[in-house]
Amino acid sequence: METTAGTEPVPKELVAVQALVNTIDLEDNDDQLDSPEALRRFLSGHGLLGASEPVGQADLALAVELREALRAMLRVNHGEPLDPAALAVVNRSAAELPLQVGFDDQGHPVLGPSAAGCRGALAVLLAGVAQASAQGTWERLKACSAESCQWAFYDRSKNRSGRWCSMQTCGNRTKTRTYRSRRRGGPES
Repeated sequence: METTAGTEPVPKELVAVQALVNTIDLEDNDDQLDSPEALRRFLSGHGLLGASEPVGQADLALAVELREALRAMLRVNHGEPLDPAALAVVNRSAAELPLQVGFDDQGHPVLGPSAAGCRGALAVLLAGVAQASAQGTWERLKACSAESCQWAFYDRSKNRSGRWCSMQTCGNRTKTRTYRSRRRGGPES
């Protein structure tokens, strides 16, 4: 079944990546990943980790660092410059996480974890990014341009020009601020 750009679902390999980035609400400073147990619940809720597998403080620190680096990488997907620090975090994580190339039952190469546990679950997330990039869908996953939001959203616009998670909320606020600033003749606030 073919879908139009407006109803295109988030590709399965990006669902958990988007959800990871959205585990913090920057407007309310509400972080869902506030403990190793919270990270375990998140990963097991996405089918990436068994409910009883151990998750430690170091795993949590890695996941939060990777989340913020991925958010910075999503801003690149709508034209912001690449943050070298975020790139370094993602590259370091990719080098440290147990990733390997294998072949599926149809003989196609796939990137996946070479170990279980929390680090294997985080490797699955990065493998999903690589797969989405190869399929041309990674560029559609973006971080909202509203500085106070930065929510991850899947850009379903035909020309891939979406900038806000919601035109009704973040887009409208930004456009209203810009309009008022122009009317006052001052800088945007």
